[in-house]
Parts: sequence; structure tokens; C-alpha cells
Amino acid sequence: MFSVYGVTGQVFTGTLEAMDRVHRLARARSVRAIDQDGDEFGVEAVVAHPSQEAVRAYRNMLPEDLERGPLVHAGQVMSRPVVTVRDDATAAEAWRILHEQHVRQAPVLDAGGNLIGIVSERDLLTAIDVDGGEVIENLRRRVRDVMTTPVVAAAPVTDIRRVAAAMLTGGVDGVPVVGEDDQLLGFVSRSDVLRAVIQDPPLSLWR
Repeated sequence: MFSVYGVTGQVFTGTLEAMDRVHRLARARSVRAIDQDGDEFGVEAVVAHPSQEAVRAYRNMLPEDLERGPLVHAGQVMSRPVVTVRDDATAAEAWRILHEQHVRQAPVLDAGGNLIGIVSERDLLTAIDVDGGEVIENLRRRVRDVMTTPVVAAAPVTDIRRVAAAMLTGGVDGVPVVGEDDQLLGFVSRSDVLRAVIQDPPLSLWR
């Protein structure tokens, strides 16, 4: 289960598929094709309903002794306590926090402790110049001016494969984990997902 948080609070909660439908309406456009009778049809329909021959061929490629590993949830692999920054902090202050804590991004909280965005080193470099790890020029912009918002967050029981899919879809390097009370519990980074994949017992990605 995923939620989306912005400066006005929670703006969405639901499955990955529902979130994708909501946030891709503007860019999604069906590719049309013409069948042999001259009628239009969506190419996505062909992808959604592959031929039985194709399905059988795919299954024949799978090893018979395929080991299906256990589900791994976001709450099991998330990093905590979470490194966070306030939205009213300067870009230079946020950079120092990330640099000192050896992280590349951090959730952004407002004065009430509510999750409202995420800020990365890349975001901060639009407002500061850094040389040798030290800020040498500062435009004195606040984190709220450069952060990414709204931000996608996952529930603790979300399968990490779905978290990884959300990262790829959203083009982000990490996903905050929030509880039922909307409180920030942890953070799942790409490194956390990769670490879970190589742990024993192995995580099967064929499920």
C-alpha cells in the first residue's frame, strides 16, 4: 500500500496500480493499430492478453526447481532512525546534514513533524556550490524551495519488489515508510532493496 504526501497533507492512498493510473493520466496515451478487418484496437490489449503459445513458451523456459523465496516487507529492510530535514532549513544546512550522515536524500518534515517531501543532493546543488564537501557559494534558498513534493511513501507491510517498482516509476532513489497514523517510521533506499535481494534465504523475483 502506498500514500502520497504533499504540503497540504496526504493526497492519495491506495495500491501501486491505482497510484500509477492517477499520476500518469496526462502522459498516458494508447497506441492505436488497425486489425485485418480495418477496426482500431489498443496495442496494450495485445500485451495484456498474450497468446497461449507465448505463455507456454515462457513457462517452458523456467527451471522446474524454481525456488520461490519469502516475501520481504519494507518494514523489515528500512533504515531507522530516519535522517530528516526541516522544510525551513537552508539548502546549505540540509547539505551538511546529508554529508555528515552519509546519505544522499532525506524526507522533509514541516514544523508539525508531517512528511511533505523529499530532498536529495541533486536538489540542493541547484541552490549551492560545493567544493571538497564544503559549501562555497550559497543562494540562501530554503529546503521547501528545492525539495520534491508530493512524495510517495509506503506502508511497513509493502512488498519491497513493489517499493522498487515505485522507485523506478517515480525516478527516485528512496521511499519513506509511514505508519497508520502518518508518522514517519523509516526509509527504504536502493541499497536497502539490493541488500535484501542478496540475503539468505534468497529473494525470488519470479513471483
